[in-house]
Amino acid sequence: MIVRLFCVMALFVALSALSPARQPTRGSYIQKVRSFHSSAEFERTTGGKVRVRRDAKLAVDSGMLVGSARGIVLQNDDGTAAPFPPDRLLPWNDVTVIAVEGPQVFWIGTTRGAIRCDRTRGSTDLEYFAGMRWLPDDRVSGIGIESTSPGSVVWVETPRGFGRISREPMTLSEKAERFEERVRARHLRHGFTAASHLAVAGDLSSSTPVSSDNDGLWTAMYLAAECFRFKVTGAPEARDRAREGIRALMRLESITRMPGFPARSLIEAGKEVQPADGEWHQTADGRWKWKGDTSSDEIVGHYFAYLVYFDLVADASAKQEIRAVVDRITTHILDHGYHLVDIDGKPTRWGWWAPEEIWQDPDETGLRALHLLSHLAVAYHITGNARYRTALNELVSRHRYAHLARNQKVSVPGHINHSDDELAFLSYYPMLLCEKAPTVKAIILEGLERSWQVERPERNPLWNFIYAIGSGASQFDLEESVATLCRIPMDLISWQVVNSHRLDVPLDAPADRFGRRQSLSVLPVDERPMMKWNGNPYLIDGGDGGKSEDDGAFFLLPYWMARYHKLIEPGW
Repeated sequence: MIVRLFCVMALFVALSALSPARQPTRGSYIQKVRSFHSSAEFERTTGGKVRVRRDAKLAVDSGMLVGSARGIVLQNDDGTAAPFPPDRLLPWNDVTVIAVEGPQVFWIGTTRGAIRCDRTRGSTDLEYFAGMRWLPDDRVSGIGIESTSPGSVVWVETPRGFGRISREPMTLSEKAERFEERVRARHLRHGFTAASHLAVAGDLSSSTPVSSDNDGLWTAMYLAAECFRFKVTGAPEARDRAREGIRALMRLESITRMPGFPARSLIEAGKEVQPADGEWHQTADGRWKWKGDTSSDEIVGHYFAYLVYFDLVADASAKQEIRAVVDRITTHILDHGYHLVDIDGKPTRWGWWAPEEIWQDPDETGLRALHLLSHLAVAYHITGNARYRTALNELVSRHRYAHLARNQKVSVPGHINHSDDELAFLSYYPMLLCEKAPTVKAIILEGLERSWQVERPERNPLWNFIYAIGSGASQFDLEESVATLCRIPMDLISWQVVNSHRLDVPLDAPADRFGRRQSLSVLPVDERPMMKWNGNPYLIDGGDGGKSEDDGAFFLLPYWMARYHKLIEPGW
């Protein structure tokens, strides 16, 4: 299915507010990039050619914009006055400076961040810049507009120096290259795609990759992205990186010395810091430690990655290895009555899918049914072992697992588990590619439709693309998906982000399942806290003060998946 993105391109050209001579090339969009500078660096870089406005009054064609602690008023030449902008609330009203970037495009400085106000299409589009992701300090004292080709540059003055925000034409392919560089530079650990701890907040040179609860899941998402990239581009390094990831994934199963039981993570004993949480076990030679109590999250990642690698990258030898490890994991689950059993002989906290206990947690019932059906479909596809097809058929006919899976997305307001949403869609993808029984597939598709309709407001590209691939639908919020990919910031440091003060963000009455405040609708991805797709996109405040950096595979996976399945064109 080939979907052309001329309308999406036009959308981003319009949003860029560039002159015709500076419009981005076909297929590109405007990427915001920031850097911090001292006053001396500002003077040296601009050569004194950029004038910094520090006035909250600005003459416009129809009169005068006047800012104050209560917002902006447009004083018309005929003596009348009106709020500005006329159709939107500003994120914060205590205005300190107003500057003009171009016709109907204004920058507004406040005591709590900067705002770009674009009225080129008649209505108002606002972009909010606050926190260390964008500014060295939120109190804006001045704004300087620098017009440079091919994009515009804005200098935001604060008591702690200048934030330089450039708007650079870029393609999603170019963005993917930069994200690849990040992974290779700071996010590899024994072949795993790893989280990164920053010893000095915001200082990437102080980065150390660290173990996490779900090393297998995060590695699975990156290696799957590399599989898709290899099939799209033929790049040998993409194949090699996918191979590196699949080796790491298989090692999680082999290191436990229990056939079919993968560890959550592993560390080199005496050389890496052991996380304080979790169950850790030492290998017989004393060189390594591995983390047990493996969850269903990990198992979803393993089956997802094994399928994608098996179908897209593996040669005959690798296929045999994958058949063997998938056979061991699936046999382990079936032999233990649909449980994942740890070294102590007991099921792990979340490793259970059995019919007799699936109703114990109603929030998990449909999701776990979907997981197990998906795992069995993948196992049968890869191994051809009739035992797995028989088990799937019995779960469908006797225990109605397909019908349970149809209703997997049933949520109580305020208690939505966004991690479960991720696990659901990573199960839908392999299930719908592998399942051949028309009646079963039809029921699973009903569940996918229901789940996607609930998730649509989040504008999540991975969910949207998996929905399109699984259902074959031609309408799947393509523009919203591309917009989210474009607005993912280049800086993936977990800066502290605060939006709870914003006047333009309506809050949801219930808190989320962790008691945190959330909005009624999702903010753009570059205005909310840094998170993977398992995070709560309605969360308005968050971050760890710049002490970690995400690897960025959450961008790479949907982008290369969409490229492989021809949902977006090569120019993007």
